[in-house]
Amino acid sequence: MFVVRPAGPADFDTLMELAVLSGRGFTSLPEDETTLRDRLALSAQSFAGEVAPPEAWYTIMLEDTADGTVAGVAGVKAGVGLKRPHFSLRVVTLAQSSPTLDLRFDHQALVMVNECAGWSEVGSLFLRPEKRKGGAGRLLAQSRYMLIGIEPERFAEMVLAELRGYFDDEGNCPFWDHVASRFFPLAFDEADMMSASTNGQFILDLAPRHPIYVSLLRQEAREVIGKVHREGEAARAMLEREGFRFQGLIDLFDAGPTVSCHRDDIKTVKEAQRLALEIDSAADDEEAFGEEALVSTTAIGGFRAVRAPVMIKGGRAVMGAAAAEALKLNAGEAVRVKT
Repeated sequence: MFVVRPAGPADFDTLMELAVLSGRGFTSLPEDETTLRDRLALSAQSFAGEVAPPEAWYTIMLEDTADGTVAGVAGVKAGVGLKRPHFSLRVVTLAQSSPTLDLRFDHQALVMVNECAGWSEVGSLFLRPEKRKGGAGRLLAQSRYMLIGIEPERFAEMVLAELRGYFDDEGNCPFWDHVASRFFPLAFDEADMMSASTNGQFILDLAPRHPIYVSLLRQEAREVIGKVHREGEAARAMLEREGFRFQGLIDLFDAGPTVSCHRDDIKTVKEAQRLALEIDSAADDEEAFGEEALVSTTAIGGFRAVRAPVMIKGGRAVMGAAAAEALKLNAGEAVRVKT
């Protein structure tokens, strides 16, 4: 069984290993010791309620209860763009016409914006390649929404997710090579690292001040605007099932899409029920007991989540002893359940 639990300073070695495995363009998991240690410290403080809600950043780990190994990581930022700008490019349509010639043209253009300031963000979703099966990714992804649903007022009304942009089989990013690098005279990896580990002032200093006309870009760059990295397609599909949609915002460096959803319209946030836990050993046999459901604790401090067979009856969630043990809960305590 897998369980989702809070991350803390003791997870540094594992988080660094996942950062290395995540590869190029995974900005939210930089291979930088200071950045990752600071993030884990902030996570521990956030789960302990020691951080003001807009500045909280919750990092969660997917752990195999059989041997304690960590299979993946994800996170929820309560607020972005507060201490440093959260820059994106917006794809806009510029209409131009000439009454004299009786002609009209609609041009697509890219404009730098900072319009997501104060929004919450779900991100950093990464699993070891060998663990991407059996619903592990779904558990980890949905656990972020269960966390938000415990105390929605700790999070913004709008929630965004940034998806990694397109890279070819050789590891090249067409949008970076033909567009972004013209403004940032750095290697992609260096710019990516600086974006994750600095205050972002270099972006404000160097980013384009005027619209970039898409029709003037090379075809290789045009074709990848809003396109997801091949390893991000499953993540995008899961986000869309929760209600997230692309609204025309892309990443400044790799042109990956930003998707967003109103917090209270996220499917898991909206549909999860608070119930009393009842333990029945028969529920440990999934085939005999019924369908799996997503189950979490009801407090952000000590947050945990699992997928397990659950039967709902009379305001109670009946589940097995193994799942209850993974959640560290006793019979009669409250759980949140999403069927």
